[in-house]
This record gives sequence, C-alpha cells and structure tokens, in this order.
Amino acid sequence: MEPVTPLETLCRIIIRAREYEAQVPTNYDVDESPDNVDGNDEDEAYSVLDDDINTSVEEELEGIIDDLADDQRAELLAFVLVGQGDYDADEWKDALEAAGEESQITEVLLETPMLASVLETGMAAFDLNCEGIGSVT
Repeated sequence: MEPVTPLETLCRIIIRAREYEAQVPTNYDVDESPDNVDGNDEDEAYSVLDDDINTSVEEELEGIIDDLADDQRAELLAFVLVGQGDYDADEWKDALEAAGEESQITEVLLETPMLASVLETGMAAFDLNCEGIGSVT
C-alpha cells in the first residue's frame, strides 16, 4: 500500500507526537504537592525534574496535522484506528470511511493516548515504517 501522505510527513508526526507525549505537566504548586503534607520544602529539590508543557511542540504537531489535506488527515486517523485495533488492515476502506466522517480529526489525534505508538502500529499493519527517516528509533 502506498499512503497518500508522504512517509516523511507521517514519520515527522510520530517524532513530534513522541516529544509531545514525553512532556510531564506540572499540575501543582510545590507546597500543594500530595507528598508535601507536612510542609517540608524537601520536595522543591525534586520539582526541577518536572517539565512544563512546551506548547511549541503541541502547536507544531497541531500545525503539521492541520496543514494536511482532508484525505491525508483522514488517512492519518485511519492508521490510528487500525493501530488501536478498531479495524484490521483488511478493513482499510472501512477505517478510512470512518475517519473521513470525523469532523475534528486534529483534536481526536491530539487526545489519542500514545499517539506515536498507535500510529506506528497502524502503519506497520501495511509494512510501513520510519526506519532511516528522521530520528525515529
């Protein structure tokens, strides 16, 4: 199968999705940390290990997806649907049709847990991979 979306673009999405997923949001003030119930400032030393969400990674990933043509966005979501096990590779047309009916593909993709892995799994069902493309390993 030859994807409508260039393989380099699919791989770039995987790379950015990995970066996006690797970020750890800081959801609390150090003093409000559940581990800081006794008011110890000891947790402040560990707070430097938390990453603030880098919105530029999210914005770039969103931009890459939004810049795709409608059929490419649908294809991307169809790969995810196959990767999640919602469809088998031999049900590609059904997956593509279901993806094409989604009106907010970008939002659905950004909310997909483990997007990079799921996308890779969906692509692997068609013997597509990112070996030798970018820094996907």
